[in-house]
Formats: sequence, structure tokens, C-alpha cells
Amino acid sequence: MEINEKLKILSAAAKYDVACTSSGVKRNGKAGSMGSTSLCGICHSFSGDGRCISLLKILLTNYCSYDCQYCVNRCSNDVERAIFTPEEVAEMTMNFYKRNYIEGLFLSSAVFKNPDYTMELLYKTLDLLRNKYKFNGYIHVKAIPSADEALIRMTGFLADRMSVNIELPSSESLRLLAPDKNKEAIFKPMKVLRNSIREYKNDLVVYKHTPKFAPAGQSTQMIVGATPDNDKKIINLAEGLYNKFKLKRVFYSAYVPVTNKNKLLPVANPPMLREHRLYQADWLLRYYGFKADEIIGDSENLDLSLDPKCRWAIRNIHLFPVEINKVDIEMLLRVPGIGVKSAYKIVSARRTAKINFDNLKKMNVVLKRAKYFITCDGKMMANYGMEQEALSMRLCEKNLMYEQLNL
Repeated sequence: MEINEKLKILSAAAKYDVACTSSGVKRNGKAGSMGSTSLCGICHSFSGDGRCISLLKILLTNYCSYDCQYCVNRCSNDVERAIFTPEEVAEMTMNFYKRNYIEGLFLSSAVFKNPDYTMELLYKTLDLLRNKYKFNGYIHVKAIPSADEALIRMTGFLADRMSVNIELPSSESLRLLAPDKNKEAIFKPMKVLRNSIREYKNDLVVYKHTPKFAPAGQSTQMIVGATPDNDKKIINLAEGLYNKFKLKRVFYSAYVPVTNKNKLLPVANPPMLREHRLYQADWLLRYYGFKADEIIGDSENLDLSLDPKCRWAIRNIHLFPVEINKVDIEMLLRVPGIGVKSAYKIVSARRTAKINFDNLKKMNVVLKRAKYFITCDGKMMANYGMEQEALSMRLCEKNLMYEQLNL
């Protein structure tokens, strides 16, 4: 099979894996090497359905030994198959890089033959890129569950970021839809990565030239909507993963129905809005100091008509409005519409003078939602009232499309 045909098959097969993002690594080019990477990430582009495809994003192979019912590449599915050799991936990456098509590689794979064999092929690919072709750009690679720990560690010294997909939120869901996988096998390489990253950071304090191990950390992905698992379970699991394994990101992928006669799988359109709400909740966990039980409250699922921060504020309306000139940074970050950058701008500006609503506008603080929850020098922007039902109606995103345009 020609390499162009392989590329067509294996790049299409990789589109369901969303766990790639900006690099989080800064490394300048150096003599004798090819490529570099920066903290702000690589050049982003987006596919028609909004998925990030900023890296050369491919599978090493879509030949799979497993029969996960939600996966288009499962062994029982009749799809066109292909496999790259490590040399082909390395050469293709360098050729794309030299033509300025890409600045990095996202490499994943189906489980070909067995986990160890697949992990060894991934390692050989990275070894060729780093040591033979002297590629110094960003590489994100998957760690295969149940693969030998030594292979995972060896690969980690060559990659910038590694990830292990947890895929489904519960052990019961895995048992029903992916009988070849289990939570213990998935958590094991996560522990290996966490411990190796921790060892690298500790050794770096003593030894300046300690070899880097996955300096951009590890991430994972969960499929949303393939099983009855509710948002409460997903958010609690994400919080646990951040705390236990020190993940950089948890990615959420709305389940895309594939040709399958399994009655346990839904046939509806992908729940894209639910995926969006989970990402918003995830940001509250990572950057705004929220706990999982605060975000979800007594509900089973997130409110699709309101973003999680607005819903929390309305549930806790007794805490509002807050005085913008006095409120502490922790509470300021909980005001709907005020992000991390805006919060620190406000804290910095109010040290020298009192802030009013005009000042907030000049600082580019978005008042569309914040105006309902703050006062400036004791005054609200208008007499909106603080009734929960009225606020919900004003903030409901379904109603935003009917607002008069500001000309």
C-alpha cells in the first residue's frame, strides 16, 4: 500500500482522539537538530467540526486486537486497515516539517498484536525521530495500557507529553463495552508516568543535566454520551485524576455514533453542548478553585442552558452582590463573567484608586454576566434584583439569541 493511502486511512482513524493541545513546553532550536517548540504551543488549525488538528495527528496502525464497541477501529468492524512502519512515520514527520506543514507530532495507535509490541513500535518511532533525524519539535504520544513499564519509561524520555485514555467513566461501562480493558490496567501506566515525572523533577534539583521525562506532563480522554454515566460521576472522576495523578488536562469527547448493532450504544447525534459544559466545569476545577461537589450541586447533570459558573452563583445568590473594590481574589474568581486575567487586573488596579463600571469596561472586563453579581462603590450597574428565577431567565443562553443588537 502506498504511503499516501496509509496516511489517508490513519489520519481519518485518529480524528476521534481529541487529547492534543498546545505543547506547554519551551525548547529552542540548537545546532545539529531540526525543529523547536514554544510555551504558547504550535500553530493551531481546526477541522470543520471544530476539533484541533494542529499537529500531524495519526495512528501508527488501526489494526486492533480489541473489540471496544464504541470504537470505529474495533477488530469486529469492517473498515479499511493500514499500518505505518516506524521509519515511515519518522520520514513523513520530517518531510511535513521541512515543508512547514506542521511543527509537531501526535502519535497514537490501536493495540496491534499485543500492548508490548505496539508500545515497542511507538518507542522505535520516537527513537528514530530524536536520535537519527535529530527532530527537536513537540511530540505527544500515547502510552498503551498493560504495556511493560520499562517501555513506557523509555518512551517518556523521548516524548514531550504522554497520555493514557481512560475512555469510559466507570468500571461497569468498560466491562459492558470494552471487555478487554479494565480500570486497573489504565491506571497503572498513569502511575508510572506520575512517578517518573516526579522523579525527574526531584533529580533536576540535584543534577542540572538530568534527562527530561515528559516535561509537558500527561493527559487523558473520556468519551461522553456513550454510556448512561452522568456528569456528576464524570466531574468527580476528573477531580480525582487531577489530584491523584497530577494530570495536565482531561479531555472530553462527545460520542460519535459508529455503525454498530449493539443496543447499549446510543444512536443520537453527538452531545456537543454537554461536552462544552464539561470543559467549562473542568476549567473551574483547574483554574478557579472550585470543587467537584460545588460545581454539580445536588444535580446529576450540568445545566445545559446555563454555564456551570452562573449556575453556581444563582444557587448561592446569598453571597452576592460583591463589592468589586473590596472582595478577595478567591471570591472575585467566582463571579460569573470574570476570568483569571480580569480578576488580577482588578486587584492590581484597585490598589491605587476606586474602580467603577467605566474602569472595568476600559480593562476589557466582560460585564455581560458580571453586572448582575457585583457593585462598584456600593452601587449596581442597574436595579436588576437578585431573585434566582429572574436571574436564570436573564442569563439563560437560549434567550441570548433574542437580544437586540448593540449598534
